Amino acid sequence: MSNANLFDALRDSHAMQRQLCRRLTRTRDPRQRESLFLQLKVELEAHAAAEERYLYVPMLMTDAGLSATRHALSEHHDIEELCEDLSVRDKSGDEWAGTMSALSHKVHHHLREEERKFFKVGGRLLDSRQKAQLARQYEDEIVRLRRRYAAAYRSVGVDTAGAVVPSGRATASMPVVA
Repeated sequence: MSNANLFDALRDSHAMQRQLCRRLTRTRDPRQRESLFLQLKVELEAHAAAEERYLYVPMLMTDAGLSATRHALSEHHDIEELCEDLSVRDKSGDEWAGTMSALSHKVHHHLREEERKFFKVGGRLLDSRQKAQLARQYEDEIVRLRRRYAAAYRSVGVDTAGAVVPSGRATASMPVVA
């Protein structure tokens, strides 16, 4: 699905991240956790890289966007650290579930803050032509990165059986494993 506006494209990925976090915090099945976590990790990594390139960098180039962008980058780093903590073989324990809950909370906080504050700042700093151009670039990049990260996990032996890694345009309705 092609979005005419960068912020709409970002919201599509945000919806998928929220859905995966909710499902991960509710399941106790280690195999389902593995599959869902792989999907979430791929989505978080692809989204962060594409968002940083096509929203954060243009905003960093302005004085008005500098502080907000630094804060958002810091939150991306915190999320990345929690994902590393969760990237263990055994996902059956309560400790893993507790860390997943912390990740879910951090992701939801970050997305809410971006959509309520950061996007408003970006909306003022970028003109409509830039938003449309950046949306196209972001959507092309996130598709490429999703494929790349999913393939990288498979190449190092991460079991991707049953994992549905999105390969098309970013949409909120992309399939996830039931």
